[in-house]
Amino acid sequence: MRIFGSKKMAKIVLEGIEFYAFHGYYAQENKIGNRFVVDVEMEAEVEAASQADMLSKTVNYEKVYALVEMEMKNPSKLLETVGFNIKSRIVEAFPQLKSVVVRISKYNPPLGGKILRVYVEL
Repeated sequence: MRIFGSKKMAKIVLEGIEFYAFHGYYAQENKIGNRFVVDVEMEAEVEAASQADMLSKTVNYEKVYALVEMEMKNPSKLLETVGFNIKSRIVEAFPQLKSVVVRISKYNPPLGGKILRVYVEL
């Protein structure tokens, strides 16, 4: 936890959320799908939550997961679109966040050669 002035700040991270989804520019990707991994890093003031020990005063990880899952079920051509939509949903649900970073990795992308993954970070 970092303290800025009188505020206690914390990073809250959901790392390695795995999905099989149908995002991609090419028609084949929309039919056969691919493995995706999403990481979400959020920064929030946590003093009230830490003092009260109440979930309602912080970021609910279960809700963040549900927002990510909802967007991963909606096929898009671009990872940029998926990432932007996930980030927008999280910011709307948790306006108290100071920052949100979303990374979406696509494994074995169809680039004509061997490559582990590509990712977009917003």
